[in-house]
Amino acid sequence: MHSVKIPTSDSYQEYLIDSLQNAAEAAAYIETILEVTDPEPELLLSALKDIIEARSKTNSLSQEAQINWAKLDSILLKSGGAEIYSLVRLLEALGWQMTITVKS
Repeated sequence: MHSVKIPTSDSYQEYLIDSLQNAAEAAAYIETILEVTDPEPELLLSALKDIIEARSKTNSLSQEAQINWAKLDSILLKSGGAEIYSLVRLLEALGWQMTITVKS
């Protein structure tokens, strides 16, 4: 059996945050989270926290985004995103799909 050494200098979380600094990557990440059929209540909140952290690292988190994040964070702590996932499921039942794209 071969011994495999995994680098310990970068954690997965660091890699994730670095990759989410790319707007297209962040959009794909949140879109994927919204496609989860039976999500854990903390999943959406965790994903959004990752994106907020990534944007904060690049100083690209506007004051407006910070205010809206504070409000949404409070809501998601209580509901786990049930309303958002219900909207996604309703749209799917109507034959539509929610997509997240980078604003041009």
